[in-house]
Parts: sequence; structure tokens; C-alpha cells
Amino acid sequence: MRERAASGGRGGALSRPPRTRIPGRIPAGALTAALALVVTLAGPAGAGTARPAVADTACTARTGPYQRQLEEYLGRPADGVQSAADCAAIREFQRAEALEPADGYARLATYRWTVALGARENPNEAGDCPVRSHRVTCVDLDRQLLWVQRGSAVIFPPVPIRTGRDSEETRLGLHTIYWRSRDHVSDIYEDAPMPYAQFFDGGQALHGRLDDLYDGGGSAGCVNLRLADAAELWDLLDIDDQLYIWGVKPGTDG
Repeated sequence: MRERAASGGRGGALSRPPRTRIPGRIPAGALTAALALVVTLAGPAGAGTARPAVADTACTARTGPYQRQLEEYLGRPADGVQSAADCAAIREFQRAEALEPADGYARLATYRWTVALGARENPNEAGDCPVRSHRVTCVDLDRQLLWVQRGSAVIFPPVPIRTGRDSEETRLGLHTIYWRSRDHVSDIYEDAPMPYAQFFDGGQALHGRLDDLYDGGGSAGCVNLRLADAAELWDLLDIDDQLYIWGVKPGTDG
């Protein structure tokens, strides 16, 4: 089923979406413990002002659905129960990887990012994605990962994706990108935005999401990516590029 393009046609110049002040050292004795969240920033003589400091507050996120997995990944005691130290470790990982919100909660998005990082060294170790002399975009439904390889070289590292839910599964097998629409809008799903859409089978496409990648639990068959990842993939791929899809999305009947 052919979608309509709001603009962009087969390509066009890529307009990438845009890709913190560390508080100064607090002078000894300048603040009491009760006022530790305020830093006095000195201006010109006689013009000092007091502003809120950029400082940590207590990490109070509750136990998350992927608690044990993140504890194991971060080398924490894997008891599946959030502690203050667990929360702080998860929050620091989220900050280091620019994952938002960085609040220490063990959510799906954070877990999926650890899966992608864990696959970086050799995502095709199991040999499920065909090795060819040309580019192949590999879509692993089992791990919910996408990467691009040419021969045995990975030229676009694994990133998290969201694929089709039950009864609207992402179609398996070898496909070819036949149409691209950078600023695409769906004419099937209530004008839903589908930025950086690259269609490979009927109405199914690789495309970015403007909001939470995991909201709703599954797509209607498309391969959803974070917006920045979809933009980079748009810049890399073109018409007639191949992609190969295999596996079963977790939580579906396959």
C-alpha cells in the first residue's frame, strides 16, 4: 500500500536534527550543608548574585522492569531490587550515554541501549544476516537491533529499534528499498509523521519516531528508529539498497 509523501520525494539534502555547565568549585566554608545546592557566582565587583547550583539531588527512582538486567550489565548485585547505589549507577550510565530521562529508572529504553552496546563488537556473530559485497541493512527482531554491514565490516553500528506487534508483524526476508520520503506523513494512520522514511515492502518502512520509541509496545509493521539514528541511516542508504529481516519480536507470537 503506497503512502503519500508530505515532501521530500526520493531524497534531498539531509537536515539532521540537532545532536551542560558544570558547577564551579564551591569555596571552602562558603556554604553550609543545608545550602549545598546553591552556588554564589561572582560577577563584577559588588554585583554578585546567588543562583541555583547544577547539583545532584537524591536518586529516588523505584525498581524498574529491567532492574536485574541493568544491575548485571553495570556490575551491581543482581537482586532485582532498586537501591540508592543501583539508582545512582543507572543514572550515571544514562547520563554517559545521553539517554533521557537520566533518572536512574531501569526502563526498557535503557535496557535496549545496553543490548545495542553489547552487540557492537560483532553484531553478526551468529551469522544470521547475509554477508555480501554490497551494503546490507540487518534487522534482528529477536534482539530488536539494526545495523548495516558491507562484507564482514559493520559500517553502521547496532542501534535499538521497534518492530511490528502481533497481527502487524514486520515482514521477514530479503527486501529492497524502493522509495524514500524524508518528511513523510502517513495516509493510513491519521497523518502520523514518518520522518526519514525508506520503504522496503508495501507500506512498511524504516523511519524515525518523534517521541518515545517504545510507546505503544510495537509498530504497525514498520521498523522504527530513534530520530537521530533514522537521520544517519537516511544519509547512508539509497534506492535499491537491500535489507534482511529475521527473528521474532519479544512478546509476540511471531
